[in-house]
Parts: sequence; C-alpha cells; structure tokens
Amino acid sequence: MNIQETPNSPSGTTILKFFLFSLIGIFTFFIPITINGTSSIPLDHIVTFIQTSFGSLVPYYALLVIVLGAAYPFYNQSWNKDAVNMVLSFFKLLGVLVAVMLIFNFGPGWLFDPSMGPFLFEKLVIPVGLLVPIGAVFLALLVGYGLLEFIGVMLQPIMRPIWKTPGRSAIDAVASFVGSYSIGLLITNRVFKEGKYTVKEATIIATGFSTVSATFMIVVAKTLGLMEIWNTYFWVTLFVTFLVTAITVRIWPLNTISDTYIDGKGNPEEVIKKNRIKAAWSQAMEAAAQSPSIGKNIWMNLKDGFIMTMAILPSILSVGLLGLVLAEYTPVFDILGYIFYPFTLLMQVPEPLLAAKASAIEIAEMFLPALLVAEAPIITKFVIGTLSVSAILFFSALIPCILSTEIPVSIPKLIVIWIERTILTIIIVTPIAYLLL
Repeated sequence: MNIQETPNSPSGTTILKFFLFSLIGIFTFFIPITINGTSSIPLDHIVTFIQTSFGSLVPYYALLVIVLGAAYPFYNQSWNKDAVNMVLSFFKLLGVLVAVMLIFNFGPGWLFDPSMGPFLFEKLVIPVGLLVPIGAVFLALLVGYGLLEFIGVMLQPIMRPIWKTPGRSAIDAVASFVGSYSIGLLITNRVFKEGKYTVKEATIIATGFSTVSATFMIVVAKTLGLMEIWNTYFWVTLFVTFLVTAITVRIWPLNTISDTYIDGKGNPEEVIKKNRIKAAWSQAMEAAAQSPSIGKNIWMNLKDGFIMTMAILPSILSVGLLGLVLAEYTPVFDILGYIFYPFTLLMQVPEPLLAAKASAIEIAEMFLPALLVAEAPIITKFVIGTLSVSAILFFSALIPCILSTEIPVSIPKLIVIWIERTILTIIIVTPIAYLLL
C-alpha cells in the first residue's frame, strides 16, 4: 500500500496498538528506573530479578541452552555448510565441555581461575542467556507495531547522509546502546530477513551500531575508576563510536559490500521529501494495522531470540575462553599490539606500548583491555575505556553473534573493520581526552 492509499482515519484499535505496545517497548528498553538503589532499564531489572530469584537454577538453564545450541547445527544440517560453520560447530561442542566442567566443578585448575571460566560464565554467559530471549518478548512490542516505521521516516535526513543506512536503522543503534548488542542484532537480523535492509546496510549496522550496552559500559567505567566522570565518558564514547562508523562506511571493505537484498527483491524505505510527520504517522498506522496478533508476534520473536541465544552461548564460552587463554599465557596480543603502537605513540597516549597491547586484546573480549590498564594514567584509561566500546567487534560474543545471523559477512572482513575502528578511535579520542581531563 502506498502512503497516498493509507486511510487518513485509522481505527481506534490501530492507534491504541501503536501507542500502547510501542510505549511499553520504549519503557522496557530505554527508561532507567531505580529499584533497590540500582538505576537501570526495566529489562535489566527483570533479568537481575530472575538471576537472584532462581540463582541456583540459572546455571543449569544456561547449560541446557548451550547443549541445545551445540546440537542445533547438526539438527538443521548447517554444521558443514562452509568452513566457518564447521569451525564454529566444533567450538560449540567445546563450549558444552567447558560448561559441564564449570558447573560440575572438575577440570584443569587454570579453568577455575576467577578471570577465566567463572568470569566468562557469570559475567557473559548467564546475563546474555537471559537477556536475549526475555528482550525478544519486549522487542515484539518495540518494533512490531509501527514505531520502527515512524522513527525511520523521521530520521531519514540524518541516517542516510551520515551512515548510509535507512532511517529505520536508528532504532537498532539506540537498542544496542541502551539494551544490548545481541538485542540490536536481533532487530537487525529480523529487519534484514524482511527485506528492509540490503546486505551492505545490515553489515554497516551490525559492525557499526551493535556496540555493547550502557550497562556493560558501567562495568568498564567501574573497572577503570571512571565513574566520577561517567557522563563525560558515556557521551564521548557515544560520539566517537558513531563518528568512527561514519568514516568506516566510506572505506574498504564496507564501501564495496553488495547493495542487494536477502532474496533479491527488498522492501526499501520510501524516501520522504515533504510532510514528514504526516508520512511517518501514515506508515506507522499501516504497519500497526497489518501487524500480527500480540500472541503470535511475541511467539515469533521469542523463538528467534531463543535460537539466537542457542547460537551465541556455546561460542561465548569456547571462543571467549580461547581469547582469555591466549591473552594470559601467550605473546599473541603483545605481537598484535605492534599494529597499534605507532598510533598510540603518535597520539602521545601515556604508556603507549601498554595501550597498544590493550587495544589488540579487545578482539578477544571487550572487558580485557580495562583489566590491562586499570593502574595506568587517567588519559590511557579513558582512551582504552572508549576504545573497548567503539571498536565493537570481539570474538567472545559479538563476532559469533553476527555469524549466527543471516548477514553474509566473512571473518577476515570483520577483522579488517575492527583494525580500522581501533586505529580511528585512538586518533579521535586521544585529543578529546587531553582536552577534557
């Protein structure tokens, strides 16, 4: 249906669906509330409540999801589709072994070092295992009843010129920052499968917007002693992350990725030139009128969310553990750090070699750089704290998460994008740090 054909007077039920469900979605993902002295978004409070109320059962739930996730590629015959799937399927089986050892308390001593297995399981596996499926339920309300279309039309003049993505991608960016990269990728994958993003647009969004959430940022800021300047850290990180994305979309490999749709024919966003608010309202009402029932929508999203959780959890545990082991017991990241050393030296980051190693270690797990520079000068801590977020790509969670979507992007390209983002972040954030601190 074209905008001109959309009825000017949508039914009361359609208007109610748009406002009620969209507002519940906005509240759940974006409005911080304080409960028991902790300020966070309602979704995070729900996950925390489940973790504390069912603390003894949650590890077994995570184990079940990991086992199902490792079995799923063999069930749907995707394990031998290509080399990447074969390797990831092997790592998923390894994830089951690691999970069993951690839960039933047997295995090598190094695995039980607090910064190894327990860190991954408690700080990443369990929160992500709960956050994605529960988030998927509320996601049905956030993006299923016209809000995506409304925001898309309103933000078209900003998104397309700066980031070369449709206006509707703004909601992915916000959902990642306030919710979680896994939630952001869930939205991106769903919208991509519906033919509303091209391969290039979906790749830009996945590698440029799907950063860690504000909650993860708080953990980094606490580790680095930056909570006293939290607002400065948060807004600088937000600015740098999206500025870096605006640059990377214009250079290889992102600028050469195909602009085709998943099935060859897409549903591109209509470019609106005038009467923007009217057009936004019209498209929102059309989407709300055509939306499935609330029960069906929640079920579809819950199923997608659970399948994505199954894909992520075993990979987090196995790939993340490999990254931690390499960081702790081998010189791999010391050597990788020399890629970034000329830039930390050029930008006069205090302790440039340490900062370069911390920059390199981010590819394994985004929390590791903060642990490495916790005792460094404030400028170094600020630079690395920002870089942990703006580099975006890391093997313990986000890269397996991207690979578990339908978006066709290769690991070598993801690594090149990560190197570009890391170098650009060092160059952009260091002068800001010297100016503000």
